[in-house]
Amino acid sequence: MENNVFEQMAKKYDTEERMELAKVIVKEVRPELRNSKSKSLIDYGSGTGLISLELSDLVDSILLVDASEQMLEVAKAKITHRGISNSKVLYSDFTEETPELKADIVLMSLVLLHIPDTRKILQALYNILNKGGKLIIIDFDKNNNVNHPKIHSGFSHEELKKRLSEVGFTSIEMKTFYHGKRIFAKQDASMFISSSIK
Repeated sequence: MENNVFEQMAKKYDTEERMELAKVIVKEVRPELRNSKSKSLIDYGSGTGLISLELSDLVDSILLVDASEQMLEVAKAKITHRGISNSKVLYSDFTEETPELKADIVLMSLVLLHIPDTRKILQALYNILNKGGKLIIIDFDKNNNVNHPKIHSGFSHEELKKRLSEVGFTSIEMKTFYHGKRIFAKQDASMFISSSIK
């Protein structure tokens, strides 16, 4: 994946808009993590930790994984600054190779749309999860107004459910939870949350 865009954006990534959107996502994800105090969470494509660092009180440990070193530098500074003791960062791109990791929960928020081969990444995340582990995906619903060579134009629930079950996930739940103005490639769009079990 070409990171240079994200490398350049890192310092200015936490805009007002992104922070507002992150709040909406955090609020939606928190209930998914109830009873997870003893669990490990990997935030894949964590960026600057806008989402997962707000969830650190709900889990035992968080590993923020991103393919942009600059983004992780920003995340590291936040971890230190806030004295968050259960969060670490890892520079890695699972679309190229998956390190030997295991987790109870994998969170992927607004990341899938950037990954050309969705099946391959879902398989990699499936392999990382412990048995009974949970994959939480937040992304945009299919949007015909978005047409960009570098990203998917969102996802239809049916297609994504099919892809998740092909990889081996079960108990797949998906629902649209938010509609916003100009939140996806400058278009009005809606976001869904999906949760599946290995």
